[in-house]
Amino acid sequence: MRGNRPRRNCELDEYSHGYSNLGSSFWRPSDFSPSRTAHMHPHGDRRYIGYLISDVARLMRASFDRRVRQIGLTRAQWQVLSLLHHRPGASQTELAEMLEVERATAGRMVDRLERKHWVERRADATDRRINRLYLTTEARDVQSDMGRIAENMMDDAMASLAEGERELLADIMERMKAQLQPMGQRPAESDGALAPVALAATAVTP
Repeated sequence: MRGNRPRRNCELDEYSHGYSNLGSSFWRPSDFSPSRTAHMHPHGDRRYIGYLISDVARLMRASFDRRVRQIGLTRAQWQVLSLLHHRPGASQTELAEMLEVERATAGRMVDRLERKHWVERRADATDRRINRLYLTTEARDVQSDMGRIAENMMDDAMASLAEGERELLADIMERMKAQLQPMGQRPAESDGALAPVALAATAVTP
């Protein structure tokens, strides 16, 4: 059976790496040791749903990284562009919270994008101490390219699924998301705050 196949040495690392990529600081590698996960699912830990979700997310990000690298984008750059596409006018502090990085780190990201003429800072209308961040026309063209790349990647990722299976998967994930959101959502997040890859996939506008 699938769950009885020998476990490769790298798989324990994939557990902790997958969860850390989701930004969950409360997961520990020891939580996913073979002795602790074997009882979680009748098919063994290879079928443990938390691992599968996190690993699929990790693989999707890695695939998207490789594809957008061909148009000269790093992960940090496409994440910022995607978030500002859906949250135009976000402040640097809000951007840092969405990216889960320090404000200074977000500032350096914005500085680099500003030098590329992809992001511009505008003073807040009511508080001149706050700069609002907006994509430039050039960046919106890049964002459209990202959207097409993301759509193609999603089609490739789900190529083995029938149309009904895609709809079922989307419905299940939406219900899980709705269940989880009230449990740990920060004030800076909104109901529409999707993962950056998903944001990129919705970037192609009519």
